[in-house]
Amino acid sequence: MSDTPNSVTRRPEKLTADAARARFAELREAGGRVDDADLDAVWAGLSTLRPEEMYGRWRGGEFTTGHAANGMLATMGWYGKTFVARDAVQPLVCRDADGELYSNTDFGKGEASLWNIEFRGEVTASMVYDGRPIIDHFKRVDDTTVMGIMNGKAGVVDGRHLYFYLDRD
Repeated sequence: MSDTPNSVTRRPEKLTADAARARFAELREAGGRVDDADLDAVWAGLSTLRPEEMYGRWRGGEFTTGHAANGMLATMGWYGKTFVARDAVQPLVCRDADGELYSNTDFGKGEASLWNIEFRGEVTASMVYDGRPIIDHFKRVDDTTVMGIMNGKAGVVDGRHLYFYLDRD
């Protein structure tokens, strides 16, 4: 059996909400590689969201964990996500060569919608891609930041999730 962190089978230690927010900030500021188990512990301590709380435009970033998709979003010029309504979400807002923002519907094979979906025993705001077997689940870090975990057939690679964050514009 591998020693590679596995967020699917490993049961995260639950942090208090304050400890989870503090640890999130530490991991984000430190940069470099982050262990899945640390992110799972942060996730477990954060509060769930309702889909309507996601409305607006968000700048995105990802945690480097060794997931196969790490760095892919940056290479396509990913800026973040825009949530207009429950049935109108732009999951892959990118910058073109001129620096203009656009919804990358080619890569995303369409756009997305927002739902309340159970993940790890909690119902939280989740974004379902229209054309890819991917679901992004969200939890609140604070009033302007959320943490996301990519899930689904195309989001979980070798039993591991992609972890990211969004900051409200």
